[in-house]
Amino acid sequence: MIVMSTANNHLFMKTYFKLIFAFSLSLLFTFSTHAQDGAAKKIFSEKQLPDLSLNDMYGKKVNVADYGDNGKITVLSFWATWCSPCKKELNNISYMYEDWQDDYDMELVAISIDDVRNVSKVKTYVDGQAWDYDVLLDTNEDLKRMMNFQTVPYTVLVDQKGNIVYTHSGYVEGDEYILEDHIKELIN
Repeated sequence: MIVMSTANNHLFMKTYFKLIFAFSLSLLFTFSTHAQDGAAKKIFSEKQLPDLSLNDMYGKKVNVADYGDNGKITVLSFWATWCSPCKKELNNISYMYEDWQDDYDMELVAISIDDVRNVSKVKTYVDGQAWDYDVLLDTNEDLKRMMNFQTVPYTVLVDQKGNIVYTHSGYVEGDEYILEDHIKELIN
């Protein structure tokens, strides 16, 4: 029988727990990396907009896939009335939008993920901002789930052939210029 002193036992246990902790972290990192890779592949393996109908602010059904079939560059901007960065992004883009339409033959579709309790605020807010965008309502977050993202703002760029070519999550001041650079790349 091997007898360890208390100091040796303490050192052994400390080393043992460090090894277990390091091993656990490496497993966690491996699984999270593979999960993220899988999610990214899922997003980009579906290069086209899904065939899903949403209501616009006036109750008219609009098929999201039609935006990919019209020969225009399309930006889908997912937002909510409770999301300050979302509103800031769409307001900043609105100053540039008319030029973008003329220069790049593009359109922007603002897709609200406000739920049924808050959807009544969407039209009031949009009218107050005088946005010249199509606004769709994803009250059940069906499109959000199909596009496989978690948070808003979330931006999707679709080329003239209907392919999803760029996505971006979040917003910081100036992201609209980065988006414009990606739009310009589609003109050549």
